[in-house]
Amino acid sequence: MSHPPSSVLPPPFISIIVPAYNRADEIEEFLSSFERQTAKNFEVIVVDDGSTDDTKEVVELHKLNFVFHYLFQQNKGPGAARNLGMKNANGDIFVFIDSDCTVPENYIENLTRNLKNDDFDAFGGPDTCHKSFSPFLKAINYSMTSFIGTGGTRGSEGKQLAKYYPRSFNMGIKREVYEKIGGMNSLRHGQDMDFSNRIYNAGFKVKFLSDVPVYHKRRTNLKKFFKQIFNWGITRINLGRIDSKMFKPIHVLPAIALVGYIVTTILAFFFPIMKYIFFAESSLLLLILIFAFIQSTARNHSLLVGVLSIITLLTQVIAYGLGLLTGGIKSLFVKKGEWITGFTKKYYK
Repeated sequence: MSHPPSSVLPPPFISIIVPAYNRADEIEEFLSSFERQTAKNFEVIVVDDGSTDDTKEVVELHKLNFVFHYLFQQNKGPGAARNLGMKNANGDIFVFIDSDCTVPENYIENLTRNLKNDDFDAFGGPDTCHKSFSPFLKAINYSMTSFIGTGGTRGSEGKQLAKYYPRSFNMGIKREVYEKIGGMNSLRHGQDMDFSNRIYNAGFKVKFLSDVPVYHKRRTNLKKFFKQIFNWGITRINLGRIDSKMFKPIHVLPAIALVGYIVTTILAFFFPIMKYIFFAESSLLLLILIFAFIQSTARNHSLLVGVLSIITLLTQVIAYGLGLLTGGIKSLFVKKGEWITGFTKKYYK
């Protein structure tokens, strides 16, 4: 039986799945960005993970503006929330986006165009900042997306120092991927990267789509940012315990740099030769920070963002290094199959 040419086939129906926990203000912005989409072949599934704020009321205001579903569960974590979303999704494509993101008006249109090529089973897209973001959020965006900050591991078309794993702030799969490998695990952080790893292991093709970005707000102050990155350092230990392929030398670099600099600083007080090593390390650090300042300033057209980028970059390295070290030590006392945890109480405060 002959099939109609792809040009006349209806576009794939896309299910946007977003977990939410006490993020009413973010959900408002998230849903508003989908109201402005140039293409309409999608549904949004908000999975309320036990919120105690007015998330449900905010969601109700948007229900008539596009195909929409609101699901509620007692607080079980983002992995379980996304699993509930997939279980109830009607789409051919499942897309996961975090609640602290918004999307450009052509997000669905660009994704649909990429899907017409049918040359991938799962994808990840970039996260970036909107021009309206505060200088601090733009600085975090720089440290989290620049090659100097992450080695390109969060997705880029250029060089990458480690394998690319799509993450839940902007990733998607075909329905058949879910039907074959099932849902996400119960990790509070990193369940998306474990999911991506299982996608690779099942033989599916993964692609990075540079023209399908989201605007990612992330954390709004330095304390929250430190807690988040610290927990990601611990997450890397959990991921390595699941599959050694998800733990590479690049992931240890922040911890090595942090410990090395502290040790050199202490030894410089007792051994004259160590002063030269301390000077060399400090000079290299200064050069890196100057480069980051210049690059961030140029990208954002703001000296303030450039200065703040130095602070966020240092915070990122210190927090991740401490998290990795803490997770490594805790792993010696945690049974196999149990998760190592970081900040849990008042995590979002």
